[in-house]
Amino acid sequence: MKTVLALFAVAAFAAPAFAVSTQAAPAPKAAKPPVTGQHDNNAPITINSDSFQADLNAKSLTYTGNVVVVQGPTKLRANQVHVDTVNGKADKIIATGNVVVDDPTNGTATGDKGTYSVPQRTVLLTGKVVLKKGKNVMEGTQATVNMATGQMAMTSAKSAQNPGGRVQGVFTPNSN
Repeated sequence: MKTVLALFAVAAFAAPAFAVSTQAAPAPKAAKPPVTGQHDNNAPITINSDSFQADLNAKSLTYTGNVVVVQGPTKLRANQVHVDTVNGKADKIIATGNVVVDDPTNGTATGDKGTYSVPQRTVLLTGKVVLKKGKNVMEGTQATVNMATGQMAMTSAKSAQNPGGRVQGVFTPNSN
């Protein structure tokens, strides 16, 4: 089964995301450059994990244990990556447990769980969300990205580590 991984960048940070589908879908036409920037969505993809299961009845795929997905210079790591399909195409991709997306150009994004809703082209990263590029850092508990528009929103809930429940950022000029 052919899989396709799409990783994307948002603003000055790497946004956590990935998409695995059973068929390559053409990118929608846009007046401005796609959010994925210079990422080559047609580059070969390698997926390594401790185990793999496919449920043909539920039309889902699950990679479990030290999952590493690489496309070009971009790498996604997670404890588990689960893909739900509809009509032979990826519908929802969920990475859970120690989710890390590394891209040398766009930085690093981490969280506890990442969900990519393919038809809506939205990504939701939750848990302890940290976006880093150079010395610039954004922290919160939820980041939502619309890949079609390039819009991103970050929120933060109150916690022991963040009693004020506020999004936090540190930006260092000229640190890219």
